[in-house]
Amino acid sequence: MPGWTYADVLETVADAIPDAPALIHGSIRRSWSEVNRRANGLARFLLDAGCARQDKVAFYLYNRPEYLELFLACSKASLVHVNTNYRYADDELAYIWENADAVAVVFQGRFTETANRVRERVSSVRTWIWIDDDTSPCPDWAVPYEVAAATPSEGNVRGIDGRDGDDLVFLYTGGTTGMPKGVMWRQDDLLMATDRTNRHPLPLELDLDADGYSPAVRARTNKPGPLSLPACPLMHGTGLFNGLNTLALGGSVVTLENTHFDVEEFLDVVQDQRVKSTFIVGDAFAKPILKALDEQSARWDISSLRVIISSGVMWSSETKQGLLRHHPDLILVDAFGSSEAIGMGSSVSSSNAAAKTATFSLSAESVVVTEDGRLVEPGSGELGRVGVRGRTPVGYYKDPVKSAATFPVIDGVRYSVPGDFATVEADGTITLLGRGSVCINSGGEKIFPEEVEEVLKLHPSIDDAVAVGIPDDRFGQAVTAVVATKGITVDESEVIAHVKARLAAYKAPKRVFAVPSLERAANGKVDYKRWTEHAEQQVEAIS
Repeated sequence: MPGWTYADVLETVADAIPDAPALIHGSIRRSWSEVNRRANGLARFLLDAGCARQDKVAFYLYNRPEYLELFLACSKASLVHVNTNYRYADDELAYIWENADAVAVVFQGRFTETANRVRERVSSVRTWIWIDDDTSPCPDWAVPYEVAAATPSEGNVRGIDGRDGDDLVFLYTGGTTGMPKGVMWRQDDLLMATDRTNRHPLPLELDLDADGYSPAVRARTNKPGPLSLPACPLMHGTGLFNGLNTLALGGSVVTLENTHFDVEEFLDVVQDQRVKSTFIVGDAFAKPILKALDEQSARWDISSLRVIISSGVMWSSETKQGLLRHHPDLILVDAFGSSEAIGMGSSVSSSNAAAKTATFSLSAESVVVTEDGRLVEPGSGELGRVGVRGRTPVGYYKDPVKSAATFPVIDGVRYSVPGDFATVEADGTITLLGRGSVCINSGGEKIFPEEVEEVLKLHPSIDDAVAVGIPDDRFGQAVTAVVATKGITVDESEVIAHVKARLAAYKAPKRVFAVPSLERAANGKVDYKRWTEHAEQQVEAIS
């Protein structure tokens, strides 16, 4: 069977409600017909530039209308979305684009200088498309986005070989070990996984009429759908998957103009646009929202808001209860999932009952699996890794070894088991215990300690280093460095600046503590638990 693509769904929506708003960004308000027309132009431009079926297109931009418009264009032309973390430094960007075999990069003007430094290192990239954001002129080696979007096209664009549900979407994730990995989702699987909880889910088999439109999509799109605001980045799964689901329902996606989360702008937009749902990443977003409401409770009317969905990092019950005090009708959904696994479980809080932190109900497709491949019995107290069967990725791009470990076959059934350890309570709920590795999760960003440590050890005053995550009220965990010095005093701010010059700023330690030696074992391993406790004690001592 051909299977669903996002283009099949969104083209039908555009035909059903052409004048309804699809994308809103400040004063920009694009209708469904306009978005579809521009996406056709972009798709035609990329194909004319030589992009072939399933070639990779890197998205290097903040939350903007162009992100979702370009995603639709890629689906139309059977090209592959490659997310790019805009916080990455040169080496990280070069790695992602080379690893993905990107043939085109679409970037904002503010990233022109960085893109220019990196472009000679990514030989596969033939096409560069520049988005005007009032920061810098279009370089002579790039094409303006608006020129590409204005490319003439006849009707809805398709690649030479058409499109089908096997067409891929890449989502690069930091993971828990090694460099970022490209999670490969079939569009049909990703659509079905995110659509199945909607009130009127799509049929399992693609249904297109003679004009190329879906009767099932048209039937549920008899009026404009919900208006949603992804407060978190579209470059991450939480923002992208939920944003696409909003569009698939004929809704509108509102994006914030500020490139960093501004809680006052967020609450202004919720009030002014009458936002119905928003997507966040745990307390890194929820706590500033609650603080602003506590301090200025009469300033904002958030009565339009019905649902807040969080995923990617812990969302504390205390923060949920605080938000419910300001808006008792809110439904707060803590979705347990990842780039590799959607819909593993969830907890829902309302004024009737607030769920405990890190406690979830498993979905019908989820299980907890022991290290030796058995299913954990509820109430047994046994540890296992949470997995989900059914609609899962097909693997990691160009990494069969890690693919086999994360997507095992158990009793003839394929699972996605990303690595979260948990116990299963007698009532069937699960309690998350965290990753089995030393991965640091700061504000939803996964940070691999060894990457930070290698940069720390390049500092002339540092002999050895360990990077650990310690509890942080806002971000969940804060990167903290414990370093062995060469007998001289280390300037903390200078060490932090040293790391920021080589890695994305969020990977840099917030604090640096010096010790005579990390006392590695004979096999070279370091005791992460010990140095995490040491860092916590040092922070407590100075707070």
